[in-house]
Amino acid sequence: MIARLFKRHADRRPLHIQVRVAQLRQLFNSLDPAPFHEKDLDSDAEEYIVGWAREHGPDRPIRIVIHLPEEEAATADIQQVEASIRHYFNYREDMARRDLRLFLSAGRWRLATGLIVLFLCLSLRELILGLSPGAVARVLAEGMLIGGWVAMWQPIQAFIHDWRPLHQTQRVMRRLSEARVEIKPEPRRPA
Repeated sequence: MIARLFKRHADRRPLHIQVRVAQLRQLFNSLDPAPFHEKDLDSDAEEYIVGWAREHGPDRPIRIVIHLPEEEAATADIQQVEASIRHYFNYREDMARRDLRLFLSAGRWRLATGLIVLFLCLSLRELILGLSPGAVARVLAEGMLIGGWVAMWQPIQAFIHDWRPLHQTQRVMRRLSEARVEIKPEPRRPA
């Protein structure tokens, strides 16, 4: 198993994401009025490409191969298509970076709030235990201890686990923004 994991990380061959369309414009959002090099990808095309990139290794370089009918491929400007796809995923990487930064900023505020609540609960616990040695006081004191740590639950979870999907999305978008794009003509198939 360890050898398989090592092999997976050592594999630097490009991941080829194969996209078949009848017309190049099918890759892009038809409602987007921006110039071609700034157009958004179609949501289905983006989901397909991102899904493949997420599934196959975090560090493998990516090559997007667009299969087009010969007559459509002959009119396609590969530099413009590649620039448009890279521009789109560069924008998505910037958005993912911003989302991660905002998440971590909010997490720091939650952590500060949680620490204040924890401090107050522990202080109240000590006060309760100092004023009354009875069973009710012990129950209230334990409730304060539990409440203080519950207040820390979400900040701890955010900094241990919840930031990773945002970071992974940013990495995938960066890899896609650096992807090589290739157009591959295909002969028209008989009906």
